[in-house]
Amino acid sequence: MKLNGRHIYLNLLQIRLPIAGVMSIAHRVSGVLMVLAIPLLIGLLQFSLADVASFGQLKAWFGGWLGLAILFLALWALLHHLLAGIRYFLLDLDIGIDKPHYRHSAWGVMLAAPLLAALLTGVMR
Repeated sequence: MKLNGRHIYLNLLQIRLPIAGVMSIAHRVSGVLMVLAIPLLIGLLQFSLADVASFGQLKAWFGGWLGLAILFLALWALLHHLLAGIRYFLLDLDIGIDKPHYRHSAWGVMLAAPLLAALLTGVMR
């Protein structure tokens, strides 16, 4: 369907964003995930501080695959948001603003955040 000679149907699966655009969207997603995780993390902290048995239960739960996946996701969100924030700060200071550098720094953030999260959670043992 066209409106004034322009297509009004936009297929989002056919759009090819540059890596900086993908990283920008992931930066926003990681920020939302961190905000939504705050009540869960506060509840988990409260549960772990109740007594020794509760701490042991929580430790055992985070040793399983679901607990590790949640921990990995939370760490990925934190690390991606931190690294992308540093990247944006440097871009604001006109450091790495030219084409090959901003592309390399976007790839660096996209690769470093999950790698660091996997190392910190012990997924890559």
